Amino acid sequence: MRALLFLVLLSFNSVASPYDSILPLKERAAVIDSITEKRVRQLLPSIMQDAGIDMWVLISSEYNEDPVLKTLLPATWLSARRTTMLVVTLKDDNTVSTHAIAPYAVGNLFERAWDKDAQPDQWQALANFIEQHDPQKIGINQSANWAHADGLVASEKTLLVNALKPKYQQRLVSAEAVAVPWLEQRLPQEVELMQTMGKIAHAIIAEGFSNKTISPGKTTTDDLVWWFRERVVDLRLDTWFHPSVSIQRKSDAQFDHESTFTNESAKVVQYGDLLHVDFGISYLRLHTDTQQHAYVLKPDEKTAPAFLHDALEKGNQLQDIFTANFAVGKTGNEVLKESLQAAKQAGLKPSIYTHPLGYHGHAAGTTLGMWDQQDGVPGDGDYPLHANTAYSIELNNAYDAKPWDKEIRIMLEEDAFFDGEKVVYFDGRQTQLIEVSTQAN
Repeated sequence: MRALLFLVLLSFNSVASPYDSILPLKERAAVIDSITEKRVRQLLPSIMQDAGIDMWVLISSEYNEDPVLKTLLPATWLSARRTTMLVVTLKDDNTVSTHAIAPYAVGNLFERAWDKDAQPDQWQALANFIEQHDPQKIGINQSANWAHADGLVASEKTLLVNALKPKYQQRLVSAEAVAVPWLEQRLPQEVELMQTMGKIAHAIIAEGFSNKTISPGKTTTDDLVWWFRERVVDLRLDTWFHPSVSIQRKSDAQFDHESTFTNESAKVVQYGDLLHVDFGISYLRLHTDTQQHAYVLKPDEKTAPAFLHDALEKGNQLQDIFTANFAVGKTGNEVLKESLQAAKQAGLKPSIYTHPLGYHGHAAGTTLGMWDQQDGVPGDGDYPLHANTAYSIELNNAYDAKPWDKEIRIMLEEDAFFDGEKVVYFDGRQTQLIEVSTQAN
């Protein structure tokens, strides 16, 4: 009986591990292609209607891909091939048709619309296709506010314009109003995936901030950074930026936001250190971005000092003040201003620099402050919040750590979903310091 119970518990624990949810590559491809088709069919008709654009043209050359076009490619395509042209057309029945003017079939979603033998000139073939459908507004990916939506390179725009008749040249408009909503909107299936990814990211951080990796007096921050990189590879995942690990401790060194994240020189981890990590993974074309803190217990300590627990609590308070101000239609700059004012009135010392999350780590959508722009961000900070969007709730609160005779920063970043009414963290948030006990080392 005990043996059976052990096997049941072992099986349960195995299934419960977030790492068990990581799919083989072939299954990942099927998930990506399924989601892409659902997004095109379910999201693009209303997005194009709202934007008043009845044809969206995306053009990329191999290894110089438009960031948006890459989100539409089949999972087995790791880049565009030669010159790839995708055309999405809004039809009278408020559905979309999808075509490719390309030298190869672009998966199953885009119908091939170029007979190279009949029309050897690809650009003229695109011009003929446009003329045949006679769109009133032709969206192309040009944007002054979002690099994500600015993927049409100058040479290819010139070729496009030269191929079009003057009537259609005059109908070219920025597709920013299509590209940004396409990138920022999340389907329920994607929300579930991002919840899973949040669990995986949190599990990796918990491993990295443990006696499995940390030996006070020996382990350096650089050692930990490369452990995170190696662990991601071990799990058959990717990362979209090089992690950083930094230390705050009782010393004369003062906090500096910029140098904290450069990790220019390794530091040896000591007992009594407050550690910080900034870490993200990439999986199924989606991304995470997480920052958490850990404390390295001294040999005679059972828990971190009370002032550090209080400092984290104040950081959580700032999160609550900030996310309570989210509302559909408010701009990022409005939410930033309201939140900073409320936090200061509550006695906090806040800095907020939250960004959208999804197809990119620093994604398209509403920007809510930058660490060096706390008065608002022109352009993408003026963009209003929309429902069904994801964000890295990134911020910090300065705290007067009297036992250390200095000011420290609690720097938090947790991924969350805004459903139009409330902000919900994908896998919760850090409300307790990770406490690293190394006495077994």
